[in-house]
Order: sequence, then structure tokens, then C-alpha cells
Amino acid sequence: MFTVDEISELVRGIRRENGFPDSPFRIDEVRYDPEGDKLYIIAHDRTDKSVVIGNSFVIGKLRERLKVRQLTVYSNLDLEIKRRKLEEAERLVRGTELEFLLPIIEAEKRFPPRKWPEVEGDVKTLVFLSFNAKALLGFAQRLNLPYEAVGIRYAFPRLDYEPLEGEPREIIFPDEGKLVKLAGGRGAKLILADFPFGLRWEDEMTLMNPFRLLHIGFFEIKYLFGFERPVVYDRKTLVEFVANLTYEGLMESTDGANIIWRMWRR
Repeated sequence: MFTVDEISELVRGIRRENGFPDSPFRIDEVRYDPEGDKLYIIAHDRTDKSVVIGNSFVIGKLRERLKVRQLTVYSNLDLEIKRRKLEEAERLVRGTELEFLLPIIEAEKRFPPRKWPEVEGDVKTLVFLSFNAKALLGFAQRLNLPYEAVGIRYAFPRLDYEPLEGEPREIIFPDEGKLVKLAGGRGAKLILADFPFGLRWEDEMTLMNPFRLLHIGFFEIKYLFGFERPVVYDRKTLVEFVANLTYEGLMESTDGANIIWRMWRR
């Protein structure tokens, strides 16, 4: 339906029409998912990816021209890094009570597009509503995990959870020790939160940030499960969090700047 040559010519045209420099770029592959009306452009490297995106302006105009619901650009390096992260995730969960994640990991290796199979997770879970609160809840529901949701009081007024007392910083960087103790007292074996790592075991408790484990970026998370901004948070911690995600390739710098601007404005 869409070809590399067709997309390349449209990108060049949009850049010329809107005063962008005539920078060279290379697109290696185009994949279209008719089920979700999603188009994936795979650029050769990150420099090529930046030219195609064009500060979000070019990619926005391209989506309008192509009339697709969603348009995303990746580089081959992005996908290679993801594959390596997934191989490590596979080694970590194999032989543990998290083996129910293996079909999801296999599906992610074939991304894009994303086609998750039905999975039944049978591990009692505590979901701590941190930065990606709505996505953490969505992940637990998508994997049919038996879970309880807790979070800092007043942080997410539109979400249903048990409020806890805590510091605003914990919404960005959860207190691991506090959550291990809380989960243990409730008979949970797994904690889902925005931890700064993918997977770790502590005192026979499993701590997991599923999006780091599966190397799924913020843009994808938002489209998968939605995003609910916390109304309680620490400003300096937010900047640190966004900088870390950007450095690790889990958030585009333009998305990060937009989040900081919107949340600080409120």
C-alpha cells in the first residue's frame, strides 16, 4: 500500500515546502498495519529518523497527507537495541513465576506492529500508581493479573486506587523498600511501578517496570493504554525522570519537553 520511494518523496516535498534544509536521509522499510490503520517508517539510523520527523512538524504533515490514524518512525538501531533488551528480558523471566510474559516478549521481538497474544498472569500483584499510572493499570488488566492499586493521596484524582501518605518524589521515583514491605503484608508477590529498572528481586518480592523490561517508549505506552498526568509531583524530579528516559531512548526529546512544559504550566 505504501512504498519507501513514495514516503521518501513526500518527506522531501514537505521539508522543501516548509523551509526545512534539504538534508539527505534514508528509509529502509515501511510497514503498514491495516488493523489499527498504523504506519511504521523504519529509517536507516537515528540521523535519518530525525530528518523524517522534522521536529514533529514534518511527520505531522506526512500523517495528514497519508490519512493514517497513527504514524511512527523508528531507526534500525532503535529496533536492534529493543531486540537485545528483549533477549535479556527472556533470560531473566525464564524458569521463574513470570514465564507467562514469554509470549509477550516473543511478540515484541516482531514489533512493529504490536500483536500481543492473550495471556493469563496468575501472580498476586500490587500496582503502585506512579508516573505512568494509567498504563500500569492497563498492563495489569491486559495480562489478567489479580491486583490491588495504591498510590499517593490526591495524585491521580480520576483514577480508582487506595490512597497512601507519601512524598511527591515517590510518584516519579517509587520508594522500593516501602512498597516491598506493603506488598508483603498483603500477600502480593509482584509490584508494578515506574522503577528505574526493568526487573529485580528483593526479599523474594518481584519488582517490575514492564515498560523498561519490554523496552516500550513513552509514545507507544500512551497510545497503548493512555496517559493520566499526576497532579502531585516534584518538579526537579520530573526533569530528572524525563532526561533519563530520553537518554535511554524511551522518550523523544520533543515529547519530554512538551510534558515538562505542560505539567509545569499547571
